[in-house]
Amino acid sequence: MLKSGPEMSLVCLTDFEAHARERLSKSTWDYIEGGAGEAFTRDDNIAAFKKIRLRPRYLKDVSQVDTRTTIQGEEISAPIGISPTGFHCLAWPDGEMSTARAAQAAHVCYITSTYSSCTLEDIVATAPRGFRWFQLYVQSDRQLNQKLIQRAESLGFRALVVTVDVPKVGKRRHDVRNQMNFKTNLLLKDLQSPKERNSMPYLQMSPIDSSFCWNDLSWLQSITQLPIILKGILTKEDAALAVKHKVQGIIVSNHGGRQLDDVPASIDALTEVVAAVRGKLEVYLDGGIRTGNDVLKALALGAKCVFLGRPVLWGLASKGEHGVEEVLNILKDEFHTSMALTGCRSVPEISRDLIQFPRL
Repeated sequence: MLKSGPEMSLVCLTDFEAHARERLSKSTWDYIEGGAGEAFTRDDNIAAFKKIRLRPRYLKDVSQVDTRTTIQGEEISAPIGISPTGFHCLAWPDGEMSTARAAQAAHVCYITSTYSSCTLEDIVATAPRGFRWFQLYVQSDRQLNQKLIQRAESLGFRALVVTVDVPKVGKRRHDVRNQMNFKTNLLLKDLQSPKERNSMPYLQMSPIDSSFCWNDLSWLQSITQLPIILKGILTKEDAALAVKHKVQGIIVSNHGGRQLDDVPASIDALTEVVAAVRGKLEVYLDGGIRTGNDVLKALALGAKCVFLGRPVLWGLASKGEHGVEEVLNILKDEFHTSMALTGCRSVPEISRDLIQFPRL
């Protein structure tokens, strides 16, 4: 097998996957790649896109194709963003600071994780013009949530993304085998006050609140002006409740197949969620996006934007900030091509007519 040296050009997202795998330790690779249970859902996220066929329309003037769109009223260069993933320092020394600079350069939204290995202050300072949302794992300590949200708000984060699919952490077999224990390996800077920052380990961190439920959203809404987006919704029932509780968005997601195995692929859950919200809030998707066609398919089925998890970490592990920027630019370029080759001149022209039904 040919080793991919630095001279090998990386032309698609899966090239970065192979490259990252060679550069990372086995335990780090297993942590990033891991899925819950038998990793059926993790793999189905990708496979499900391949079951969808496109219906291209030709003899349309596609000399000018515009990939720009908006999310929560903010313009982005393409409907592609960065999903929240933790511990970027595992992939590259500068961690989230590199990711933030790449997102700023690409003019896309970067959802910053509660479990960042850099402080929110450092992330903002290194990319001051970046467009960012803050992902929150609701902690049992109410005051800690309030402090985190207020910090994010004062630092210019534009939305609060509340992850709903982790009342308990899913069983990821590789991490158990590798005894991957972030409690001892990492200090989580954001869950500490400045004076504790150099001493307090993740160990004493307030645990994720497994009692948090729909009626508690009003408390969150009372302490922040930011739009609230729920990440991890997979059913029409929960989508209808999201509308009822007046949140501003949903990310259809199964946590990259890392939480409950045997749930539908994100792209397969998207349709029922989009139908249930009836245009009252924006619906986004993460999980399984690897090509420009995948982005196009998600938008045709009603997503306003897609977000990338693992591919960003592959870019980071391969070449740091420039690797992330390359991953984003490759995907943007592929999406531009997908639009042109299906006859779409702008994002609003991407419609369900592009998808062949019945899907086989």
